[in-house]
Amino acid sequence: MKEIRALVVDDSPYNRQTIIKMLQHKPSIKVVGTASDGKEAISKVIKLRPDVVTLDLEMPTMDGFTFLRWIMKEFPLPVIVVSARSDDRSVFKALELGAVDFIVKPTAKASPELQKIRDELISKIDVVAHLEMTKMKANLDLLTENKDKRRKMEEVSPVSKNIELIAIGASTGGPPAIQSILLRLPRNIPAGIVISQHMPEGFTKHFAERLDNISPICVKEAEHGEVIEQGTALIAPGGYHMLLEQKGKEVTTVLRKRSMADKYVPSVDIMMKSAAAVYGRKVLGVILTGMGNDGKDGMKAIKDHKGQTIVESAETSVVFGMPQEVISAGAADKILPLKEIPEEIIKRCMMD
Repeated sequence: MKEIRALVVDDSPYNRQTIIKMLQHKPSIKVVGTASDGKEAISKVIKLRPDVVTLDLEMPTMDGFTFLRWIMKEFPLPVIVVSARSDDRSVFKALELGAVDFIVKPTAKASPELQKIRDELISKIDVVAHLEMTKMKANLDLLTENKDKRRKMEEVSPVSKNIELIAIGASTGGPPAIQSILLRLPRNIPAGIVISQHMPEGFTKHFAERLDNISPICVKEAEHGEVIEQGTALIAPGGYHMLLEQKGKEVTTVLRKRSMADKYVPSVDIMMKSAAAVYGRKVLGVILTGMGNDGKDGMKAIKDHKGQTIVESAETSVVFGMPQEVISAGAADKILPLKEIPEEIIKRCMMD
């Protein structure tokens, strides 16, 4: 197995040493250096040429955001933000600047509790260490382009001829991809939208608020018993699974607390299976970048109910795990690069 060279960046000496000890549990990961702020991190990246960087955001001298801008421009590398919960909003800024993923520190203080993230950190480093950063940069460029275009979106006919629900699932690399898609959907798209993005509890609210501020459509974190409406996107809350149920003429959300046995939360499979059962052929499933196989069974359920499916291609998927699983299962109608997915969604909503 090829050695993974890691650089640990955190202003807390305790946190740096704790993260080093965590990573020593994986023989294939070698910590080649540490840095206490962004300025020192730049020097260490140039000198040590790591494969992956773990990054704190709030640091003296030069913060993590300034470092991210530099590294994505000058020396693109996979960066995993290791963030305290007080940085909820900052995390999404970091993802827009090029961070591949993030992990929540159990506490903002120097504490042995930091050890709780060991397995998650190691598994994410394994996945992202050898990513093609050209994809990441291209997707960030697309996001900037779509931000510029969102004011120019033309409205579509408000009557859907084919699709009543769009169900989107994503994991690693998903937040910028979801944002890029929602920016390009018309305000009056004639379908409801539900989204399950693997994300810790507490972060999805800020994710939804950020999307709502910049997207033509309405975006919010789902609540229990919320009615699915055209032109509104509901984000499954972190720590919960989102299901759908028919209540008379309306379809409403059902939030179910995660169990300790759940591997993926919020689960794309659970959301999509319930969507297929309620909407049948009127649902469009979309699987974006992410590791693992969550979404495979959900997309198969949509196909079994005669619904339609779109999968992000390897060309733009930061992590091709989830899309590849759906394709291998024969559940992908269309395989497209990220930039073509919004147009395809709109087209399928309007098809006879």
